[in-house]
Amino acid sequence: MKDYQFTAAERFMRYVQVDTQSDAQSQAQPSTEKQKDLSKILVKELLEIGLADAHLDEHGYVYATINSNTQKKVPVICFCSHVDTAPDCSGTNVKPLLHKNYDGSDIVLPDDTSQVITTKQYPYLAEKKGDDIITASGLTLLGSDDKSGVAEIMDMANYLIKHPGVKHGEIKILFTPDEEIGRGTAKVDLKKLGADYAYTTDGGEAGDIEEETFSADGAKITVRGIIAHPGYAKDKLVNALKIAGEILAALPNTEFSPETTTGREGFVHPVRTEGIAEKATIEFIVRDFITANLEKHENRLKQIAEDVVKRFPGASMEFEVNEQYRNMKEILDHHTHVIAYAEEAIKRAGLTPRKAPIRGGTDGSRLSFMGLPCPNIFTGMHAIHSRHEWISVQDMEKAVEVLVNLVQVWEEKS
Repeated sequence: MKDYQFTAAERFMRYVQVDTQSDAQSQAQPSTEKQKDLSKILVKELLEIGLADAHLDEHGYVYATINSNTQKKVPVICFCSHVDTAPDCSGTNVKPLLHKNYDGSDIVLPDDTSQVITTKQYPYLAEKKGDDIITASGLTLLGSDDKSGVAEIMDMANYLIKHPGVKHGEIKILFTPDEEIGRGTAKVDLKKLGADYAYTTDGGEAGDIEEETFSADGAKITVRGIIAHPGYAKDKLVNALKIAGEILAALPNTEFSPETTTGREGFVHPVRTEGIAEKATIEFIVRDFITANLEKHENRLKQIAEDVVKRFPGASMEFEVNEQYRNMKEILDHHTHVIAYAEEAIKRAGLTPRKAPIRGGTDGSRLSFMGLPCPNIFTGMHAIHSRHEWISVQDMEKAVEVLVNLVQVWEEKS
C-alpha cells in the first residue's frame, strides 16, 4: 500500500466536526437524531466509492457490502464501528488540529491553554515523534472513539474498490449508533447483515487485538423517604436525598471503584443520581472480567445500601439489576482462528500483535453473544472521552493496512 494515498485522516477530520453525541436519558432509537447527520454522509460516500447497496435504516444503522472478487468460498466478514461519541465530554463544535511532524514536546491546546497533552501522562505519545498528530482544540473531545474506526473502514473500502486485484470474499460494513450508552446493537438486523464473523475497529494502540472485555451490569438503588412540610417536619421527615448521599459516602474509597482499580480488577461506579426529598435514585455500573463476580459486587453494594437505610426509621429501598453485556472471550475462545487471522494481518503490517483485555466494552461484546463472534482491532486512538484525545495519522494508516491484510488472510485461508 506504499503508493496508496490514504484518505483516513482527511475523512476523520471531517467526520469529527459532525456532532453525534448520544444521550442515555433518551428512549428514542437512535437516542439523538444528530447521529444520523454523519450516517447520511457515510452512505453518500459509500455510494460514491461504489458500494451500491449502502443505506441508512430507520434505527440509525448504516449497512453496505463490498462484493467478493474470488472464486473461493470465503466466510462473510463484517467490519463495524460506531458513529456516536460519549456524553462524558462535549462533542459540539469540535475543531480538529493537525500537528504535522510532531516534535516530541507536550502539546498545549490553543482554545484552553490549561489543557496540555503531556508525554509524561501519555508515554506512547513520545514514541510518535515525527508522526502527524491530530487533537481537538481544548474545549471538546476529539471524537476518535470511534470516528477513527469509521474513517479507517471507509478508507479500506476505498482501497479495495480501487484495487480489484486484491482478492477477498464478501465484506459487510456496519456503522452503529448509541454504542457509548450501551445500545449499539439494540436494533441491528443480523439477518440482513448476513455476516459469519465480525471485527470492531474500536481499539487503541497500534498492534492491539482485543478478545476480552468486561462483563457488565447496571444497578439501581431507589430510596424512599417520608415527606413532610419542612416547617412542621420535626420527627416526621425522612429525606431520601440525604440517605442517597450517605450511601454514596459509605462506598469504599480505596478499592471497589474505577479510580482505585486497574488490570483485571472489577469495580462498582455511581454514574447518575436524581430525586427529591421523598424519593431518590442512584444508578451504578458494575464491571468485572469474571461474570460470576458481578453478583458478588452487586450483593456487596446492596448490603452497603441496606446498612445505611436501616439507620433511618421509616425509610425503604429497592435494588434492581439489569444485564448490559458479557465478556466476549467466553464466545471467542470457541473461534480462535478469528483472532489468529487478525494477528497475522497485524504482523504483515510490520507490527507486533498485542493482546490485552479491554477495561470497557464494545459492540463486539453483544454481537459475539448474538451469534457473530467479534474481537476488536486497534484504531490508534488515545485519551478517549476527554479533551486530551489524540491520534497519530500514521497509526490510522497502519490500521487501514491491517484491515486490507485481514480480508486477504481470510481469502487465503479459505
